[in-house]
Amino acid sequence: MTSPLLSPFSFPNGLTARNRVWLAPLTNRQSHDDGSLGDDELRWLSCRAQGGFGVVETCAAHVAEDGQAWQGELGIFADRLLPGLRRLAAAIAAPGALGLVQLFHGGLRADPRLSGVPTWSASAVAEPDLPVPRAATEQDILLSIDRFRDAAARALAAGFAGVELHGAHGYLLGQFLSATQNQRTDRWGGAWENRARLLRETLRAVRAAVPASFVVGVRLSPEDWGQAKGLDLDENLALARWLVEDGADFLHLSLWDSSKPSQKRPDAHPLPLFRVAVGASLPLVVAGGVWTRAEAEALLDRGATAVALGRAAITNPDWPERIADPAWQPRRPPLTRAELYERGVSETFAGYLRRWKGFVAD
Repeated sequence: MTSPLLSPFSFPNGLTARNRVWLAPLTNRQSHDDGSLGDDELRWLSCRAQGGFGVVETCAAHVAEDGQAWQGELGIFADRLLPGLRRLAAAIAAPGALGLVQLFHGGLRADPRLSGVPTWSASAVAEPDLPVPRAATEQDILLSIDRFRDAAARALAAGFAGVELHGAHGYLLGQFLSATQNQRTDRWGGAWENRARLLRETLRAVRAAVPASFVVGVRLSPEDWGQAKGLDLDENLALARWLVEDGADFLHLSLWDSSKPSQKRPDAHPLPLFRVAVGASLPLVVAGGVWTRAEAEALLDRGATAVALGRAAITNPDWPERIADPAWQPRRPPLTRAELYERGVSETFAGYLRRWKGFVAD
């Protein structure tokens, strides 16, 4: 039986993805220190497009130099980066995939050693092993909205199909959403409507700067996990409804473990809750430890439109093509560096993957 994962789906603007298998945005450190595209990053992403993924998303790309969070991070903060971005967009599109750029700013998790300037965030709140950021001024906040807007315009000029605003995993947009990291008392903090203002205003600015044919979506962490802190499920369900009103073309939920129920409501899985919040037709993408065809199809049954793969996509660059055989089982770690290289993973990326226990065999 043909998997429903291999059927196409359309965004609200009519743009159609060839299937429902999505490459999740994955930190890989394979670009240059000045933000320009590296050949290894180009190879990694184009390999997944060639392997049949319907949507191929870049790693988090910083929209401002002071938002860079790690070495080798793809940038989209200046026009001088357009030649590389054009190469990347063309390489993803050539096999038939839709290419999206994930736009982000590290906020308090940016690395001042890379930018040369102190970090800033919603508030001057200390986090373990990080310098205390300065609290953002009104000018900082308004400028950041402009940076996201301009980065989206660059993605359009480069030939990408769309962008995703990274509101998950505790980066700048998520720091403003947080009840613990955002301690402001002005219009950008306090009540949920105020903490959500930066993400909503950013989405509106981006949406207004690009044509309807260009996809604009948002990634969220529905509840606390890892660096995502101070988040509430019901607040995020309200936010999901607002983002639809603000013009989002899709919502991407980062669940980490998509087999588990909500923390706040142990009797409920997050997907059906968000499906009700966004309505029946808006594309709802979910990521979270998916390896097999059966696991991915179960998420479609719960209300997902598409399923984003991370680790499974690293070890199985042709996952969408292989699941046509219902007996096929994906390759799982550990893999040697040579095996990873065959799958489009450079030595640099393999070095980063060593922090995942048992992923790299040598």
